[in-house]
Amino acid sequence: MTTTDPRALLTDMFRAAVASAQPALCVPPHLPEPPKGRTVVVGAGKAAASMAKAVEDHWKGPLSGLVVTRYGHNVPCERIEVVEASHPVPDEAGQQGAKRILDIAASLGPDDLMLCLISGGGSALLALPAPGISMADKQAVSKALLRSGANITEMNCVRKHLSAIKGGRLAAATRARVVSLVISDVPGDDLSVIASGPTVPDPTSYADALAVLDKYGITPPQPVMDHLLAGRDESPKPGDPRLERVSTILVATPQMALERAAEVARKAGVTPVILGNALEGESREVALVHAGIARQIVEHDQPAAKPCVLLSGGETTVTVRGKGRGGRNAEFLLALTVALDGMAGVHALAADTDGIDGTEDNAGALLAPDTLARAAAAGVNAKERLADNDGYSFFSALGDLLVTGPTLTNVNDFRAVLIL
Repeated sequence: MTTTDPRALLTDMFRAAVASAQPALCVPPHLPEPPKGRTVVVGAGKAAASMAKAVEDHWKGPLSGLVVTRYGHNVPCERIEVVEASHPVPDEAGQQGAKRILDIAASLGPDDLMLCLISGGGSALLALPAPGISMADKQAVSKALLRSGANITEMNCVRKHLSAIKGGRLAAATRARVVSLVISDVPGDDLSVIASGPTVPDPTSYADALAVLDKYGITPPQPVMDHLLAGRDESPKPGDPRLERVSTILVATPQMALERAAEVARKAGVTPVILGNALEGESREVALVHAGIARQIVEHDQPAAKPCVLLSGGETTVTVRGKGRGGRNAEFLLALTVALDGMAGVHALAADTDGIDGTEDNAGALLAPDTLARAAAAGVNAKERLADNDGYSFFSALGDLLVTGPTLTNVNDFRAVLIL
């Protein structure tokens, strides 16, 4: 190996994955030709401000617009207004921003271009409740879904059917040509799921949204239930003529991020094994699978010989039962720590590429063969912390949190298990 420091190699792979999705690099090559009329930029997501800056830096001609991003993810722009709002639970700032964006869309004509910048987080940030539903109602449903263990596809199915702007409704509101530049943060790069697909057809229905709530035993506020049962104003479906003027381009994906990390591994003399870019399921269950594969490599050099690294992306879920702190990456890594039980030669990193694991201040954390022993010496019980969904506090006590601050992009979770 040319790189002998496992922690440094893991961190280098994560940084490479994040760099692959930086808007300054991935947005400009996909900018469309200017229209006869106006060009107006709208958008939402954790990368929305940095995407807007990339457009500003490379656009020739007049430009204006408005995008909504998460608090702390702002990038100053000169011609495009940036509004900050709450994520993952929506707030009034997001509602006001979404209303203004919908008004902008309605004001545009056939000669205009509406350039939409979409990235993960847009579902919460572009929060415009459907008629009859209050922001408090949406907040209650969001909090229940976040604790339920529902995956992102299920959550966004519900969100689309409580919204006046998501699920294709933004594009349906304009007569302009629409070009959407999208950074994917969802399994399978499903355009209808990324930021709840404000500019693309929605294949789901009110009945599907009700089924999600029923599956997880969520009883929503009465106005929400009334709205879903009434089933009026269904979202635009595939083939809807209102969306004929829309074109969509994926500018960055989780697969691209994993491939960039794999290049870093190869240069270090480590064989990369990409397990998948769209892994889903409970964080602790996904950790058990990774631990099993790592054990097979340690004991039998299968499916790859040491040194190698298991790479995976996607979005796991956490069914919150405890009262601890920690996002899905800290939960994954703590479950992996318990499952590996101090296995020699195995190091790991799990982090969210947006730099924020859940609602905490860390991107993720790092694991080493001595993690469990160091925790025990410090009086920190890994199994108890896992039962309390307290991965953040576990790794914080050891000084093993990975803190990057907002990365201003988002291609979902990144996991690397290094076997030496």
